[in-house]
Amino acid sequence: MANAVYPLYKQSLLTGDTNISLTTGTVKVALSSAAYSAANQYYSSVSASTVGTPQTINNRTVANGLFDGDDVTFTAVTGSTVSTLILYIDTGSAATSRLVAYIDTNVTGLPVTPNGGDIVITWNASGIFQL
Repeated sequence: MANAVYPLYKQSLLTGDTNISLTTGTVKVALSSAAYSAANQYYSSVSASTVGTPQTINNRTVANGLFDGDDVTFTAVTGSTVSTLILYIDTGSAATSRLVAYIDTNVTGLPVTPNGGDIVITWNASGIFQL
């Protein structure tokens, strides 16, 4: 699967649903082995495939449709092989935390099998994703 912004997130942008802001919400990234499904809308759909603890993306910006933020470090990661990064807006409940993007290609170091060490995600210099 190629990188994708979840269709139901795009629909939420167009309809003005709540919990859609990438600059005011708490945006997290999860290490995952989940398969992509266009039908997924909330983190609860993929949370069982999460490896380690999702990390908050700090210093987020949006300019000309481009979303960017600080690199993230997952510390002392153990578990199954990670093949995907999943971005979502955390509400404190997996059932209402909206999925934003599925990233599995052009990521240096993926796939990776955790060995108890840190996993650092360094976003592309041009940004995380663009609409």
